[in-house]
Amino acid sequence: MLNRLMRDHKHIAILLKILNKKRAMLENGDSVNFNLVRDIVEYMQSYAEHSHHPLEDVIYDYCLQKYPSVPRLDRLSKEHQALVESSAALMGTLNLILCDVVVAKEKLIEDLSGYVRSQEEHMLFEEREMFPLLSRQLTDEDWHQINERCLIKLVEDPLFSDNDNQLFDELKNYLQQSD
Repeated sequence: MLNRLMRDHKHIAILLKILNKKRAMLENGDSVNFNLVRDIVEYMQSYAEHSHHPLEDVIYDYCLQKYPSVPRLDRLSKEHQALVESSAALMGTLNLILCDVVVAKEKLIEDLSGYVRSQEEHMLFEEREMFPLLSRQLTDEDWHQINERCLIKLVEDPLFSDNDNQLFDELKNYLQQSD
């Protein structure tokens, strides 16, 4: 399960890099494909917020129940909620732009910067502190119990899998062309 979460983080990092590039283009006055930016945020909302983070929450909840002395786990649910709010705010701004509502460029740049920074800081915290802690703390039996609990939360990644799902086609094509 930890390997799946780490793989998700690698995929999310690719998308955050694209968002950072788009932010830099905006700062330079270059045109940006807002549909692509929206697709990235939509992917984050549909997959990261509804599969990846819930899987992490199951693991952290299990760990808190079994090992209540494990530090800093309470920070994660707060961060997950803050990320939901940040992505909703960014999506709101993007939807206004895509509906031809004038939005200050600085507002979009600020929203993009804050969103990417929050995501990166969250993943860094998990990768440097939480994942190693869980790896050390949890036994094989614990992971078996966690896997059983996670089965209902597991969703196939709609972007980084080999299925023929047409969801995020434009984003998939963009990623293939940028390799």
